[in-house]
Amino acid sequence: MKGTLLETIGIQTVELGPDRVVCTMPVDHRTRQPFGYLHGGASVALAETAASLGTFANLDLDKQIAFGMEINANHLRSISEGMVTAVAVPVHKGNTSMVWDIRITDEQERLICISRCTVAVRPQRKDAPAGE
Repeated sequence: MKGTLLETIGIQTVELGPDRVVCTMPVDHRTRQPFGYLHGGASVALAETAASLGTFANLDLDKQIAFGMEINANHLRSISEGMVTAVAVPVHKGNTSMVWDIRITDEQERLICISRCTVAVRPQRKDAPAGE
């Protein structure tokens, strides 16, 4: 994932399948807010990454593409260092959208964040310029 947000904030994919995705992210200078704790936006980026990867695992990538459509997150516990892990499982897998439940935990398996992400599934456009 060179040159992407995933590389910038250190997101790694541990497990990738159509019914379960596991990603990790360090809590360090790249993902902390100014007061030294994990930034809520970093948690949301991790959650959406896991949901999007799971959606891609369910698609025919020659014919379909996915885009994050809606996400919410409840931040339940703060953390200032270590590693967080997101586990995403599908709640709904439809033809035009998928909904994922994402649980983010710390290294002691304490719940840090609960998120739900809706991902739109659209036809792949072969004529679209890069980045569109």
